[in-house]
Amino acid sequence: MSAADPAPSARLALLGEAYFDTQHRYDPYNATLLGVADFDGLPGDPSRAASQQAARDLGAIGAQVQAIDAASLTDAERVDHGVLTALVEGARADAEHSLWAANASAQGYVSRQGLIFQAVPAMTIGGPESAERYLNRLSGIGATFDALGQRYLVEAADGRTPTAMGVEESIRQLTGYLALPVSDDELLKPARHANPPVRESLLAAATGHLTGAIRPAMQRLADLLRHDLAPLARPDDRVGIREIPGGEAGYLAAVDRHTTTTLSPEDIHRIGLAELDELASLWSDVGREALGETEFAVIATRMRDDPALRFRTREEIIATAQDALDRAEAARGTCFEPYDIPACAIEEINPVDADNSALAYYRPPAADGSRPGAHCLLTTDPGQRYRYEYQALAFHESVPGHHLQLATAQTLDIPRYRRHIDIELCAFNEGWGLYAERLADEIGLYDSPIARLGMLSFAALRASRLVVDTGLHHRGWSRRQAMDFMYDHTATTRANVRNEIDRYIGWPGQALAYVTGRREIVRLRERAEQVLGPRFELRRFHHAVLRNGAVPLTVLDDEVRRWITTEAAAGASA
Repeated sequence: MSAADPAPSARLALLGEAYFDTQHRYDPYNATLLGVADFDGLPGDPSRAASQQAARDLGAIGAQVQAIDAASLTDAERVDHGVLTALVEGARADAEHSLWAANASAQGYVSRQGLIFQAVPAMTIGGPESAERYLNRLSGIGATFDALGQRYLVEAADGRTPTAMGVEESIRQLTGYLALPVSDDELLKPARHANPPVRESLLAAATGHLTGAIRPAMQRLADLLRHDLAPLARPDDRVGIREIPGGEAGYLAAVDRHTTTTLSPEDIHRIGLAELDELASLWSDVGREALGETEFAVIATRMRDDPALRFRTREEIIATAQDALDRAEAARGTCFEPYDIPACAIEEINPVDADNSALAYYRPPAADGSRPGAHCLLTTDPGQRYRYEYQALAFHESVPGHHLQLATAQTLDIPRYRRHIDIELCAFNEGWGLYAERLADEIGLYDSPIARLGMLSFAALRASRLVVDTGLHHRGWSRRQAMDFMYDHTATTRANVRNEIDRYIGWPGQALAYVTGRREIVRLRERAEQVLGPRFELRRFHHAVLRNGAVPLTVLDDEVRRWITTEAAAGASA
């Protein structure tokens, strides 16, 4: 190393910032959802050239990260190194394979179209700089929609054709937004919520972009999808990503990224089947307590068909989620350190996106405090929503789930590429959310046997995800085959099954993160309990898991093992 070269620790920090900047310039809408406003002025470039450039840049960063001798780093820096290694390679592979570009959809987080409608309404206007970023982004979104249509055509010309259901979903989202009055358009939400001195002028400028460029481009994209792509689209018996050139390799990369393990699709498929088998006795026990039934088929039918188990109004849905959150906050100190984080808000998902959204998701707080962390949930068609589901959802998305974990991560003294992580390390984040659902049961947060049945229903849904995602993308299942399997092995409805399966089709591999992550957290907890015996403290274990923010499961294993050794040594010394 020459005298001008930075030390390994400084080089690692510089590479972390290079990754953060490169990744979020390529995918600026995800930065917005993470609460990072630096990239809010970018409309995004969905072209193949942009993907290829991002893959090259990230590959170069990754090679430099690998060249750093981890032995020369401190313990904390070795965690940075392990996290950055996984983040860069996952992002590079994602840009290289660009499965989203060959899999048109309206899904949040993954579809470039869906990201616009998800992220722009989450922007906040706190001053001249944020207002300028907002208008800059709006000024380019029309061109982004046009470029997205061209990207789809380029992919299709190479045989990477989208699915028919994804094309239909995309058209439905676009036409749904176009049917809204301009004054109600969600893309204007940041302007409508701006401070009064600038609100009218900002709203006028934003409306000009919307009517002059964005909505016409949305119509052009809908027309292109309908006339140019729909005739080429893959039918429902060929929806797996393996059906496109490069799809099998792309799926393996997605599995690696979303699980941060070396598990193969076949391994994961078998784990899902085993998880479903393990739930059989719980169905009988909880079903007897909640409904007086022990047979799964009878329990599932009651859960689906009993009108008393459904909501009547959207207000009831919100109240159920809020009450669960309030109970969890009141009990937080029993299992967690007193983390200083802001309260979690509850927000309703736009009805236009109801067909393209999961029942709920979490949006982290803005780094500048301009918006809270939010448990976003579906409240449309309350008569079709089930009372028993929304407590488990609240515990997963808010406290002790994603809000506790992700808002806490933003307070840690770690590099910002580690403070602001969500879908980049799904196995940890979603694994924690699923662990939180069962932890809530362990500490008595569910207020009725029926609510516990909802927890069990979600456990079956998450186990089924392992089977159907690998079934679709690795084994070549049809859309109907996946829907039938999930319906037969869960208590959820046909409509929700369709939403779930269509999400997995549009986002290959992501659904594998939940159970994979939860199993690892549970395994490490059981190991700690075994080694530490009566010295095991749940609060301290949870802090050991959360103290580094989201990390790959391999890094989590190293860190928890190190914590166990330290705790055991302290006990022996005492």
